[in-house]
Amino acid sequence: MLCCAKDAKKRALHGAAVATAVATARDLVNTPPSHLFPAEFAKRAKTLSESVGLDVEVIDEKALKKAGYGGVIGVGQGSSRPPRLVRLIHRGSRLAKNPQKAKKVALVGKGITFDTGGISIKPAASMHHMTSDMGGAAAVIATVTLAARLRLPIDVIATVPMAENMPSATAQRPGDVLTQYGGTTVEVLNTDAEGRLILADAIVRACEDKPDYLIETSTLTGAQTVALGTRIPGVMGSDEFRDRVAAISQRVGENGWPMPLPDDLKDDLKSTVADLANVSGQRFAGMLVAGVFLREFVAESVDWAHIDVAGPAYNTGSAWGYTPKGATGVPTRTMFAVLEDIAKNG
Repeated sequence: MLCCAKDAKKRALHGAAVATAVATARDLVNTPPSHLFPAEFAKRAKTLSESVGLDVEVIDEKALKKAGYGGVIGVGQGSSRPPRLVRLIHRGSRLAKNPQKAKKVALVGKGITFDTGGISIKPAASMHHMTSDMGGAAAVIATVTLAARLRLPIDVIATVPMAENMPSATAQRPGDVLTQYGGTTVEVLNTDAEGRLILADAIVRACEDKPDYLIETSTLTGAQTVALGTRIPGVMGSDEFRDRVAAISQRVGENGWPMPLPDDLKDDLKSTVADLANVSGQRFAGMLVAGVFLREFVAESVDWAHIDVAGPAYNTGSAWGYTPKGATGVPTRTMFAVLEDIAKNG
């Protein structure tokens, strides 16, 4: 005898929608970089978003340069495929019982469509896995479209920088100084620490919307896999919100783990020619140093979380559980569950 809850159909439809969003993120990540470059990625994000009624803004390289997005331009200037920045807006507060009290959440995802490392080039072995370096962006796009599809009664605004990190005569060099969006200057000591440069621009832009919360996710550091392996995302940020995100991540089976952002690590990012350096030059605490770097660009009034999914976003081994080989969709389920929790509990 089968016994079903009264809302079984609703739950089944909800589960199917979440699964579809995860599959969308996987499909984007699994698309070869020959087929998914910044302009094409932006086009696909626009198509997906407009299908569920999101407002969409695509900023091309000329507009990015004019507006001062120095991180995105700097990373993308070595490629013949110019960068983009995409903004996707779900105006869910109008669905709330009290729209004035509805929360606003910013999502930011790293969209490096292929990462050679630039002039600080990566080893050839396993470089093909860098097709996954836009896993954070894919998850953010999937999450905001899911928020619209399931009509979450909060505002969700995604800011997604997209670039290809290539070595060439026009590429940025170690020692260059970039002026990020918002005016902070950064000395580029290593061009393979490019994700944080495009994310810094996007975070500052996202904070201009005055969100209550900001969730950023990225395949940011190889140090994440050293610290936590390939199945456990590192979650950093504001202490209380970080712990909330990590707990929800564990509940939905994506296994996020809270990590600290020690203040003393900022000393390792000092530069003699800029406000910050993009790397510390030390071998230790690479995941945390990257988080400390990003923290410099988050507005003080915003509760935020940074989810490093360098390992968990892409399974280079054999399938395990319901996780296939290749893209996993992590942390789509985490981010959407956090949005649901915010919609319910503020």
